[in-house]
Amino acid sequence: MKKILLYPITLIYYIVYLSVMCIIHPIQWMAFKIFGDKGLKTSFDYVGYFSLKCNHILGTRFTFENIELIPKNVPLIFVSNHQSLLDTAGIIWYLRKFNCLFVTKKELGKGIPSVSYFLRNGKYVMIDRNNPKQAIPKIKSLAEYIEKEKCSAVIFPEGTRSKNGEPLEFAQSGLKILCKYAPSAYIVPITINNSWKVYQYGYFQLSVGHHIFFTVHKSIKVSDFTFDEIFEKTKKTIIQGIKI
Repeated sequence: MKKILLYPITLIYYIVYLSVMCIIHPIQWMAFKIFGDKGLKTSFDYVGYFSLKCNHILGTRFTFENIELIPKNVPLIFVSNHQSLLDTAGIIWYLRKFNCLFVTKKELGKGIPSVSYFLRNGKYVMIDRNNPKQAIPKIKSLAEYIEKEKCSAVIFPEGTRSKNGEPLEFAQSGLKILCKYAPSAYIVPITINNSWKVYQYGYFQLSVGHHIFFTVHKSIKVSDFTFDEIFEKTKKTIIQGIKI
C-alpha cells in the first residue's frame, strides 16, 4: 500500500519540478543575453536551489557538512562518489561560491528545460562516454581554465551513478588530466550518502523521507604528492565516508 502511494507523490513532484524548470528557462535565457556568462551562472545556481526545494515534496532533507574546510582563492578539483541526479544539484547550490564546472555526459545537453540550455552554453565539459579519447582535450581545457581563473572543477570518477550506494570502480583518467594541467589545484574529496535511496524504486516511483548528506573532507594539494598517491588518498577518503 505504501509503495502505491508513491505514484501520486512522484507525479506531483515531477509536475512541480518541470513547471519550475520551464519558468526558469526564459529567465535564464534573458540573463545570458543581458549579463553574459555571469548572468547564466547565477541563474543556474537557482536551478540547483529549486531542484533541492522541489524535493521537499518527497520529504527529502539536505545537509552539506564541513564547507569551511575548502581552501579559498585557489584552483579546486572536487571529487565525489555519485549516487543520483541530486548530487549535482546539491553541489551546484551549496558550492556556488566556488564557481564549479562539471565533467558530465553529453546526453544531458538536450531535453531538460533550463538544465540542457545551461550545459550547451556554459563552460561545463560534456563528454561521450562511448568515445573516451574525445574527452581528453576537453578535460585538459577545463583544467587549464580552472588553473588560470582559480575556480573549480567537479568530477565523479565512478563515471555513472551507483544504484544501491555501493561505490563503483573509480577511473583515473579524468582526474589525472585535471591534476596534470592544474598543478596548483587542491583536491577536495566529497562523500555523498543516501541520495540513491530517492531513486531506489526507479524514476517513476520515487522514495520519500530521506536525509541526504554531503560531507567535505580535508583537501589534498596536488603538487605535494604523486598522482598515484593523490588517487589512492582521494578514493580511500571518499569510500570510507560511505554509509550503506
